[in-house]
Amino acid sequence: MSVWDRLSGVAAPAGLAAVFLAAIGIEAVAVAQTWGARYWLAGGAAAVAVCALALVRRRHRAWTAAAGLGVAGLAVAAARVFHLPTEPGPAMALALAVLVGSAVRALPPAPAGALAAGGLAVVGGAWLAARPQSSGVPAVVAMNVVAWLGAVAVGMTLRLLDDRAAATAEKVRRDERLEMARELHDVVAHHITGMLIQAQAAQVVARRNPGQVTESLTGIETAGTEALRAMRRVVGLLRDTEDAPPASAEPEQLGVLVERFNRQGPPTRLRVPDAGTPWPPEVTSTVYRIVREALTNVARHAPHAGGVTVTVDQGPAGVTVEVTDDAPPGPTRAAHRGGYGLVSMRERVEALGGTLHTGPRPDAGWSVLATLPIQDGRSR
Repeated sequence: MSVWDRLSGVAAPAGLAAVFLAAIGIEAVAVAQTWGARYWLAGGAAAVAVCALALVRRRHRAWTAAAGLGVAGLAVAAARVFHLPTEPGPAMALALAVLVGSAVRALPPAPAGALAAGGLAVVGGAWLAARPQSSGVPAVVAMNVVAWLGAVAVGMTLRLLDDRAAATAEKVRRDERLEMARELHDVVAHHITGMLIQAQAAQVVARRNPGQVTESLTGIETAGTEALRAMRRVVGLLRDTEDAPPASAEPEQLGVLVERFNRQGPPTRLRVPDAGTPWPPEVTSTVYRIVREALTNVARHAPHAGGVTVTVDQGPAGVTVEVTDDAPPGPTRAAHRGGYGLVSMRERVEALGGTLHTGPRPDAGWSVLATLPIQDGRSR
């Protein structure tokens, strides 16, 4: 977790707690000036309890919301029986709005609807328990109606946005899997074509020189093994042929990509390994996709970076790709760390048995680090 994430995780609850304390203080002063301080003791204790539940709602959204509504219902009944100020007061109404809105946003439809209905029941109970006024609706009741409507509206809006984001992320993952299926289908077709050619050649060799058949059979076996490895990633996946990335990511192609980025982005250095064992097509295309997506993110979210370094290395266990920049940290970059391009990269890397790590660097800038396993020159 980054420093920005930790600060955000602390600032949001702290800010909400400050708002609750302010609401409780204002309500206490208002009741003390009109009714007397002792009339607010019961309602104040209930308000503090509901506010505390709202602050810890993320641990158990359903139970905290139900408990808050229960406390509010008891406060409404006590206010009616003991002739106390009308409840829920401003502080409790605000806390109930947080609990109901959170439940509507995150819980499954049935419990979310039940808790929203419970909030409406508390509002109705407050209206029935309120002392009649000369005209109009009591101000406390109107405030509770507005708070409940706002909580449901905000909760539903955020729920729809969350569902849309989840659907988009799932579409990105599905498209990436189907894109890999298209690429791997080409690989399998290549190997099978080679097997057919070698099998036909073996028939000719068998008639002329039977002793050389073993060499042809070995080639057929190797091609078949590679086809089976690739086929494991193809099963169940389909893909349109539109918008296909390069089938390979040799150093010269990465060089073209980096040179094109240099024309419109920060200065970029490319470090690639010396020529060695060729990588499997699915690995080489993934290397290209990672570098392209990482450079795109730099152009979008870190245009003021002083420099970018792209490092591609190959070891005994796999290929490592790292893209780093030196842009200063900021909320804009942190807010985009979970974009759909990252979802696409992670899906592709994990499908090949690799790992992907992204996040801020210790000093400054951002890092994208991917490791793709290979074995005997081929991906696992």
